[in-house]
Amino acid sequence: MELAAAAEAGSGGGPDGSEGGPDVGGGGPGTMPGLRHRSGAMKRRRRWGVLRQQWKLLGLFEIDQQHEFFSLTCMMKEGLAAAIENTVHHASTTEASDDDFRSEDTHIHKDFTMQTFAGPVFSSLRGSLGLTEQEYQQSLCSENSYLQFISNSKSKADFFLTNDKRFFLKTQNKREIRFLLDNLKIYMEHLRRFPHSLLVRFLGVHRIIIPHRPKKYFIVMQSVFYPDDRVNARYDIKGCEMSRWTEPPPEGKHIIVVLKDLNFEGQYIELDQQRSWLLRQVEVDTHFLQQLNVLDYSLLLAHQPLHRDERLQNLSFASLIVRTKRSVNPGSSPALTDVAAPVPGEVPEDDSISLMSERDGGCLKKPRPGDTAQGSDAAEALDFKAQNRRLLPNFKNPLHVIDGSEQRYFIGIVDIFTVYGIRKRLEHLWKRLRHPGRSFSTVSPQTYCVRLCQWVQDHTK
Repeated sequence: MELAAAAEAGSGGGPDGSEGGPDVGGGGPGTMPGLRHRSGAMKRRRRWGVLRQQWKLLGLFEIDQQHEFFSLTCMMKEGLAAAIENTVHHASTTEASDDDFRSEDTHIHKDFTMQTFAGPVFSSLRGSLGLTEQEYQQSLCSENSYLQFISNSKSKADFFLTNDKRFFLKTQNKREIRFLLDNLKIYMEHLRRFPHSLLVRFLGVHRIIIPHRPKKYFIVMQSVFYPDDRVNARYDIKGCEMSRWTEPPPEGKHIIVVLKDLNFEGQYIELDQQRSWLLRQVEVDTHFLQQLNVLDYSLLLAHQPLHRDERLQNLSFASLIVRTKRSVNPGSSPALTDVAAPVPGEVPEDDSISLMSERDGGCLKKPRPGDTAQGSDAAEALDFKAQNRRLLPNFKNPLHVIDGSEQRYFIGIVDIFTVYGIRKRLEHLWKRLRHPGRSFSTVSPQTYCVRLCQWVQDHTK
């Protein structure tokens, strides 16, 4: 998305087609001063209203010194710089302990206090992705301004994007943060078992305390759509139809609009050899969320055309060797191996265990205790074979990027904080009465899991 579009939105004419410059003179020589003042104020309010509507359509613009969030984002940068510096100098070389999951580090700054939760755990996760602390700090704490992303989501959260568009920062309420921290250990275990999981990677959890203001919680996560230089369409998929249409942007306008399920009808995710991997991974991840009693999460999807050289690279034997090494050793230097896949698809697993063989309403079951091999080495080997792996592209953000024959797809699962509690159960009953026979997002976690898996199966080939 070109940030120049923000300037285009801000420099256009007023609603009546007049020039959009500042009102400096008011009315003609016969106009009373009070009327000129009121008329000028009304014009400015009208123009500001138009700009706000254009910005909402735009979705992304720079947080400069005039922006309402400028002060907050400056505090975020300062606090993150100190928090990351702490993990740089106290990097753990051992597996995260229970104390690491419960840790809270506090840094007192001039105008605010920053708290970092489970810092060593998230530092280890960043390392497993091949992301150095210096690289992470440079992206989050550079002198360049953050960008604000305004989506058509019903969420009241604020979304910020680093200037290089690599990481999202999102405000969360206390309940959502507590849910993430309470389930952090099993989230990390899921990523260990399935390192190619489509679940968004949470990279940090923080709280800013500013005197005389409410406490502000926020998370840092990888952007699924990175890098987005040539992305030509973005979708938020929930597998239902109610309120799942968004008006596309005007032809030729550089405007970010996140489209929805009904906008994608008639299209397909064309993956060829990697389709089976995607179907299985969506099933694995949504079953995990079902076990957490979670619903209303989204499958983010975007695509861009592959260049001719990118298509040829996907077919080259040398590329397959490199990509296979990266798939077996994500986040680290490729190990020397002669393993290579014969086609651009899944990493060969020989006699790997298929978790798809047993189903419960279309979703995976946990392996039975008797199915695991005896001994730690045998169990580890069995666990490795059971992982759903694929050939990672030789590309930035490989875990969320899948190359088809003609298109490059960006795919990830986000917004995993909505628990199916009493409030959601009542909402489900109310929607069933109001929209009989229609599909909507508020359903049981099991139904949500099965329905999204079915959507992916129906829209891939």
